[in-house]
This record gives sequence, structure tokens and C-alpha cells, in this order.
Amino acid sequence: MNNEFQDPKNLHYGIVGGGLVGALLAVVLAKKGYKTDVLERREDIRKTILEGGRSINLALSYRGLKALGMIGLADEVKKMCIPMYGRAVHDTGGEVRIMPYGINGEAINSISRDGLNRMLLAEADKSENINLYFHQRCENLDLNKKDITLKDELSGEITKKHYDIFFGADGAFSAARMSLMKTDKLNFTYNQSYLNHGYKELHIPPAENGGWLLEKNALHIWPRKSFMMIALPNMDGSFTCTLFLSLKGEVSFEKLHSDAEILSFFGQYFPDMISLMPDLLYHFNKNPTSSLATIKCHPWSFEDKMTLLGDAAHAIVPFYGQGMNCGFEDCYEMSNLIDMYPGDWRTIFEEFTAHRKPNSDAIADMAIRNFVEMRDLVADPEFILKNAIDKTIGKLFPEKWTPMYTMVSFTETPYAEAKMVGEAHDKILDTIVRKEGHDIGDRLANADIGKVLEKYIS
Repeated sequence: MNNEFQDPKNLHYGIVGGGLVGALLAVVLAKKGYKTDVLERREDIRKTILEGGRSINLALSYRGLKALGMIGLADEVKKMCIPMYGRAVHDTGGEVRIMPYGINGEAINSISRDGLNRMLLAEADKSENINLYFHQRCENLDLNKKDITLKDELSGEITKKHYDIFFGADGAFSAARMSLMKTDKLNFTYNQSYLNHGYKELHIPPAENGGWLLEKNALHIWPRKSFMMIALPNMDGSFTCTLFLSLKGEVSFEKLHSDAEILSFFGQYFPDMISLMPDLLYHFNKNPTSSLATIKCHPWSFEDKMTLLGDAAHAIVPFYGQGMNCGFEDCYEMSNLIDMYPGDWRTIFEEFTAHRKPNSDAIADMAIRNFVEMRDLVADPEFILKNAIDKTIGKLFPEKWTPMYTMVSFTETPYAEAKMVGEAHDKILDTIVRKEGHDIGDRLANADIGKVLEKYIS
């Protein structure tokens, strides 16, 4: 180790935020022998009863499982998951079409956000290197002095703590990020953009026998051009549903105030759902309408004192199911950089931003694109055709072609690379359909289809 750097095991680390990313990072650091405090504004969710209102399902895929494997929890977490092998697309007539996610039977996994967070906090609690503090709101973070001012949300008591290194993992509306925004020495840039759509959580209860009223192993989508509803399975047989709808306009949340308006809306656009959601009005009226934001900023770090991770650095909309996976991959790469540059925190933080920023920007852009795909294109015949061709090429020529969804969800291909390759694939698929005609869909199962397709990808 270079003598100019202190032994990292002799330093004291503070993580602002005890959500998914903060809890995972704490365990990663603790396993390296680093003394770490986790400072969380909320109560200890292990001691609370889960309530609805905010989407409680996440899609865990390869990148997230890889990161959980670092701390030996991947197999335990899988026991909490329901694999979803494809999209179940529901039209207004009640017909359902399954569109597989992978080319070899791969699945993404539905998991409870709170259940996973509880598991990570429990794992953190086992370590003598970690102290968990709840109800601690970050009032101010002085990066020059390395001091954080905290307010106890229960008692109102103000305390000040000193740490050698800070990590900001406190979500999209990060107090830690605010400290970077107020730092004169940084040319800090920040962009926060909202979709015109919001979302509301709804609920499908289990069947009377405890089973699932819809196909269990699928992510269900009701695409309706400019809006949609989705449903992810829960272990208890229920589904967590999310309605994504414009906040304003002719068909929007602002038009749905009375029970009659709500029932009329669902009767017109989701008639098959009314019988599956006996508590529709209760959940619609009780649960908040939340916004959808993308946050990009730069730089993520300040000298050798602090860096941001997860949503604090790069909040994205949920339509690629990669928000948590991207945040967990942050922890994975941070761990690798700590091992690569032991004690050299300035280099670790600078390299972290250099590696992760282009990739987080890429998945943010792909997530917005995927919203259009989910709400509209999955019901479009030409998109369905191109999707079938994409998967056929991937199966026939795996050494030359990997579908973009596969790269994002089932490999560790950098997001920026997946985006670039996927956009190139889109142009090739357009060319194939234009030159071969739409009847190529009927020929995909023919023995000679490989010869037809290979000339476009050679």
C-alpha cells in the first residue's frame, strides 16, 4: 500500500441512507473490515407493518444478484423471488399474449422491496463493524470539516458526527447530494426531469385457495397507447398493480375524482380487471399519485471525502426494472475499486464516477424508451414482428447477436454498450422487415431462415 494513504480499516465511514443501496454497501464495507455507521431518516422498517401506497415490487435480475453474491445472500434472496419469464400482454378484449424476455428461458424476478431491505438490514445488524441509526435526518453535511449534522425525527435532538469518508445513498431527493450542490469548489451540474405521467399503486388479492388469479410467472401489462397498467406477483398470491397515467389531460388522473369516474375509466380501458380488484376504489382513493423523475448530475464525488451511489447519483424511471439493479451494481463496482486502489479514496471516487456515469445515463435513457415500448409498442404488430426476429437471430447466431433486453437484464454488459448495440440492431431489424416483407414472421420457423437472416448481420 502507498504510505501516503491511511489504512482504510482505521477510518470511520458514514453512509447517509439505509435503503437497499445503503444497506448493501454497509455490508460490503463491513466485510472488508471497515467501521461503518448507517444514518437513516426513516424508522427501522423491520419494526413496522408494511402498508401500500408506493410500489412494493421490484424486478431483480442478473446485475443485482451478482452484487448480492458478494455478501453471500444471492441464494437466500432467490427464495423470496418469483421468476417472471416474460410479459403477459392483455388487450382490451381480455386476450393475453405471452412475450418471453429471454432467448433461452431466462427470467427476471419479482421481489418485495421492503422484504429485501429488511433482509439487508438484518445482515448489517449481524456485523460488529456496522452501527445502524434510524430517525436520523441529515440537516447539513460539511464536506470540508467532514461533519454531518443530524436531527432525531422522534426527539428533535440535534447531534453532530464526524466521519473520515461519506457515502450518499439517500435516494432521489438526496440530502447528501445537496452538500455537493452547495460546494463552491465544484462545477456541479444537476438535471431533474419529470414525465408527464404519474403512478398509483393498486392491488389484486390472492385467490380464495391462496393461489394467483393471473399467470404467476409473468409481468402483466395492459398497454393502452399513452398509458398502461402493470402487475407483478407476490409470494402470498396477490399482485401489486401500478397504473401509469398522464397527470393532466383528457385521459388523466386529474379527471378521476369520483367513484363513478374511476369505475367508468376502468370499465372502458381495463374491463377484465374490475372483477379481480374488489377493493379498487379503496386503493385508488387511499394511495397517493406519485411522480416519475429522472435525475442526472455530475460530479458524484468531492475530493477524497464523499461520493454518491444509487438514486442519489442517478434516479431513473422504473420501466426497465433496473433502478435497484443499477444501484446494486454501483456497490459491486465500488467494492472492486476499493480493492484496486486501497486507501486512495480520491482515485476510487473519480474512477467510480468515470465508470458509472456513462452507464447510468444510458440506462436512464433506455428506461424512458421502454415506457413507450411497454405502454404502446408491445401491442403493435410491427414491434412484435421485430421482437420475434431479434430473438430468432439471437438463438441462431449467439456469437454475433445478443438482444438488447438480454444484454441489460441477463448479462453484465455495460449499459452504455448495450444501448449502442441495441440501437444498431434496431436499424438492422428495420432493414430486414423492409426488404423481406412482413410475411417473414411466418418464415421464422423454416429451416432455411438462418441463411436469410445471416446476410444482414455478417
